[in-house]
Formats: sequence, C-alpha cells, structure tokens
Amino acid sequence: MIEVESYLSENNFKNFKINEPLSNHTTFQVGGIARFVVTPETKKQLISLVEYLKLKNMPFKVIGNGSNLLPSDKIYEGIIIKTNQALNYLEVKDREVIVGAGYSLVKLAYDMIQYELEGLEFIGGIPGTIGGAVFMNAGAYNKEMKDVVKEILLINHKGEFLTYHKEDLQYAYRKSILQYEKPLLIIEAKLKLKKGSSEIIRNLLEKRRKRRINTQPLKFPSGGSTFRNPIGTHAYLLIDKAGLRGYQMGGAKISEKHCNFIINVEKAKSKDVKDLVEYTIEKVYQVTGVKLQPEIEFFNWD
Repeated sequence: MIEVESYLSENNFKNFKINEPLSNHTTFQVGGIARFVVTPETKKQLISLVEYLKLKNMPFKVIGNGSNLLPSDKIYEGIIIKTNQALNYLEVKDREVIVGAGYSLVKLAYDMIQYELEGLEFIGGIPGTIGGAVFMNAGAYNKEMKDVVKEILLINHKGEFLTYHKEDLQYAYRKSILQYEKPLLIIEAKLKLKKGSSEIIRNLLEKRRKRRINTQPLKFPSGGSTFRNPIGTHAYLLIDKAGLRGYQMGGAKISEKHCNFIINVEKAKSKDVKDLVEYTIEKVYQVTGVKLQPEIEFFNWD
C-alpha cells in the first residue's frame, strides 16, 4: 500500500484518505475501514488510477454516493474510488443528455426543468448516481433507466473503452448485463428525452417529494428500498404480512413508516443490517412462500 500512496502523491491526487471508515461514504452510515478512499478530481485522473490499479493487480471498488452499498464491518484491503467529482458533468444537446457516471440522480432530475426535458422525473427521489442507476436499471413510478438510456461509455475488465447501446445492456427489472460482466468503470451515459413543460416537470417532482416525506423514513440513514418488488405485488406488503413492521436487530430496524426500508436507528453495524435482511427473507418466505431479493449490494463480506 506504500506504493499506492506514492502513486497518489506523485500524480497530484489531493483528495485521498488512509484507513478511512466506509461509514462516512455509505448512506446506511455503516462499514469497516478501507485502506484508501480516493476521490479523483478529473476524468483523466480517475481513468489513470483505474488503469494503474488494474495493471498492478490491486483490489479496488468504484462507488458513487454509496446509496445502494452495504460493506462489511471488516477492513477492506483495497482502494475505494469515488466518482462524484471526476464524473460530475452534464451536457445537453436538444433532447440528448450526456451525463457523467458520478452525477447525482436527484440533481439531474431537477436540472431538466431548465431544459424543458421530461422523462427523468422518476429518478427525482433516488439518492444515487447515474453510474449506479445504469448498472442496476434503477426505477420508480413504473419507469426505469431502460426507458431513457441510449448508450453508455465504459472501461471493461480488459481495460478497453467500449460503447454499449441500449440493446447491448439486456435490461430487465433491476438487472443489466453489467451486473454479470462487471466493468472496471462506467464513465458516462447518453440519454434520450422528450420536450416537455418546465412547470409540469417541476410540479410533478414537488408532488412526489412531498409524498416521499410523508411515506418514507428519510430522517434515518438507509440504503433506500431494501428489496425488489416480486412480480405482481410489493415487497413492503409481504414484509408487513409477515409481522415484521418495526422489527429490530441490533441497531438496524424495519421502518414502521415504510417496511421496505431497513434503517439505522442506533449506531447499527453492517452485520445488524445484513442479519435483518436475511431474517426478513426467511420470515417472509415462511409466511408467504415468496423469496425476496435484496436491491442492496453486499460488499467485502467474503
């Protein structure tokens, strides 16, 4: 790891931390220590770092806001790379939007008001970044990223720059080919939107914001929706039917306000959250016969 620190210093990386708690970089506010957390300032710096680590065969993980991530409580003997500065760019040409993978989904939804472009209202309440949304085909209100993505630019595991068109991504509910091929880095996405009314877009975003405040436990750290909705029903209904509303393990609790949210109420450990996820899956299956699938990504547990 001394070699990594030397590389970062010699290449003018100003924003990196050594032995940094991942609880500072996940919306669950949990996670063990990472040997390095690096936030490159430019796209060039970011790409160079990824290529260097790949060449040296050093473990690393690229993240955005950490909104869908559950790292374990143990030390991660690798480098966490944050994209929310280097890939935080936006370019709008007529109805096409080119946006960096580190760009905030909520900000992007509201940015479209000034451009009078509709189609991204559904991401207005998702606390993640474009990279994560493209990776998992994020969605809400019966809309998904597959409805707006035209193509994406990435670096694959061989270190090659590739453009994936929409059909290449093999999108399905909360799934894409990226989850199986696992690229080194998603750089940007090109989106195709429709002309709309700024007033209508703004009103819809505001209406949904108020609804979230009334129905979701936004005052507590969480990873957003914990489980995918099974075909024909909603995960929160099954969790409620299993009698788990308000159920708590350690510092992690199933929200009484919305039972598809596991929230950090008392300085939870990652293990508390994981144990509660696994217990919920087991209990719901016993009661309903449906096996829930988590939306969150488990990291550094093996």
